[in-house]
Amino acid sequence: MHKSIRSILFLLSLLTVYQLPAQTTDALIRRGNRFYNKQDYDQSLVNYDKALKKSPGNPDAHFNLGDAQYRKNDYEKAAASYDDVLQSKADENTRQGAYYNKGVAMIRQKKLDESIDAWKNALRLNSDDSEARENLVKALLEKKKQDQQQQQQNKKEQKDKKKDDKKQDQNQQDKTPKQQQSKLTKQQVEQYLKSLEQREKDVQDKMNQNKSHSLSQPEKDW
Repeated sequence: MHKSIRSILFLLSLLTVYQLPAQTTDALIRRGNRFYNKQDYDQSLVNYDKALKKSPGNPDAHFNLGDAQYRKNDYEKAAASYDDVLQSKADENTRQGAYYNKGVAMIRQKKLDESIDAWKNALRLNSDDSEARENLVKALLEKKKQDQQQQQQNKKEQKDKKKDDKKQDQNQQDKTPKQQQSKLTKQQVEQYLKSLEQREKDVQDKMNQNKSHSLSQPEKDW
């Protein structure tokens, strides 16, 4: 989807240097570049690290170190190295390249927001950078797509939650009448039992009255 980093490899050409410490740093960077071009990234890292020990904060060494780390698929460390470039006294061209490469390293980590910010900064420094613009447009479209998917997911979750809440309310409503019905049934049973007792008593009383009436009735005269 996105283009790869730009391996600038600073200090490939011999430079006129007047101070011995700087000359040693530059020599280590050049040696690291030779290993880099041979795709021996481990040895290139060793030399870039040595250069940084002699000249901490050297933007060229940090930049090339980030490139080598990227080639070893260590995108997190590569992004950190490009940040070191941006915190150094690098010139505008180097800073622009660091922003561009950081954007690529971030997209490899699926950190879309960070890659968008990096490419925006790269374009602020060089608005004519067509590759940075192309990557930024693709990243923004991907961001829009993800936001839409997230919104749809949120709507679905809210809809499902409303269904669950409604179901719980319905269950509660169904449960409450049953409890009331259970209480009423018990009262009805007690009333019914009392009614049966009263009816039995009435029947018994009536039977007693009939029996008494029958005993006292005179015989018929045939």
